[in-house]
Amino acid sequence: MGPDRLDQRGEARSEAPANAIAGAARLFDYWAIAYKRTWKGSAISSFVTPLLYILAMGVLLGGFIEGDPAKLQGATSYLAFVAPGMVAAQAMTTAFGEVTYPVMGMIKWHKAYFGMTATPLGVPDVILAHLGFVLFRVATTCAVFLLVMAPFGVFDSAAGVVAAFFVQLLIGLAFATPLYAFSAGLKDESAFSLVFRLGMIPLFLFSGAFFPVTNLDPWMAALARATPLWHGVDLTRMLTLGEPDWSMVAVHLAYLAILAVAGWFWAVRRLTRRMIS
Repeated sequence: MGPDRLDQRGEARSEAPANAIAGAARLFDYWAIAYKRTWKGSAISSFVTPLLYILAMGVLLGGFIEGDPAKLQGATSYLAFVAPGMVAAQAMTTAFGEVTYPVMGMIKWHKAYFGMTATPLGVPDVILAHLGFVLFRVATTCAVFLLVMAPFGVFDSAAGVVAAFFVQLLIGLAFATPLYAFSAGLKDESAFSLVFRLGMIPLFLFSGAFFPVTNLDPWMAALARATPLWHGVDLTRMLTLGEPDWSMVAVHLAYLAILAVAGWFWAVRRLTRRMIS
């Protein structure tokens, strides 16, 4: 009887490993091989798209917009304003892409999760390993984004850039865990089109990435400030521009961390139920 597996009645076995990180580490080779075989398919979206975004939105479009620090949250150019927002949005979109259809595939199509949990690995180990891969994807794509922006002189300091990079990991996790939980409980993929059209795209457009949310009507601005991406964008911008409001930094970090932790517990609960249904 393997530890932390599900018996035929759907009850969790009591011999669960104490350290989920150790269990997740056993799946490192699985995710490494999977990425080695599939990385070319994500090369355009992960590495070429950031450069195109910077050139199109920041350089070309930004050339027609006056860089007034009073109207751009302290940024001296539109490029300096929009670039932090785009890197935060990149963390979000990467998380969306990695925990929607891929999670459905692991459960419904090629059923890899069932094979993993047939071993001594448990549901928390499987989830933690998958989220570790998501963080790797967020880290690589956002690192490329930040490197692409570096020659344009939009950063105030190297320390701010490093801090902003780690913030992207938190942003990715804040989206990944609740989205993972949502995906884990679905019977089919039909809901994903609504998730992308009515979730990801509006978040992307109204997060303050492209214009200050103060330009919106008061009720829309309040709604925008309640979204995770706005917190991520505002925090990233403060760090890269070197103008942190430490009280707001604490609020942003707490918001994103609470969302990530709550999503984790929901994900474990949803995937456990899904695996025995």
